[in-house]
Amino acid sequence: MLNKVFIMGRLTRDPELRRTQSGTAVTSFSLAVDRDFKSQGSEKKETDFIDVVAWRSTAEFVAKYFTKGRMAVVEGRLQIREWKDKDGNNRRSAEVIADNIYFGDSKRDGAGSYDSAPAYGAPSGGYNAPMGGYAAPMGGASAFSEIDEEDGDLPF
Repeated sequence: MLNKVFIMGRLTRDPELRRTQSGTAVTSFSLAVDRDFKSQGSEKKETDFIDVVAWRSTAEFVAKYFTKGRMAVVEGRLQIREWKDKDGNNRRSAEVIADNIYFGDSKRDGAGSYDSAPAYGAPSGGYNAPMGGYAAPMGGASAFSEIDEEDGDLPF
């Protein structure tokens, strides 16, 4: 069985970090996600507001580096939660439980700053590495070396 969700949108409010009674960090927020198409007779795309819940270190990461209006890419799973409202009626809510969260915009595009922010869940130097280009490996040595232009073995 497979339950995997990827969504990209803008935070509708600043995330709030809370803790359970046992001290586990949890953050809930909502993403505004535009649909890929326009409705018939309409000139603009409709927007879905998707609830997201992040736990533990992912929750702390979101609370620290994301603010209202920032673009986020969320990788996680869809969960349907059943509950009773104040009148005793059975209700259902769908939410995404975040496994990994990535920056979806650049530092200059977003409202906040994340100069020293790691890309939570992304490999070091991956497409989600902090802005500023390639980061040299630990120890200061570069992973790149110059090639002599006269090398006849190059395929181009």
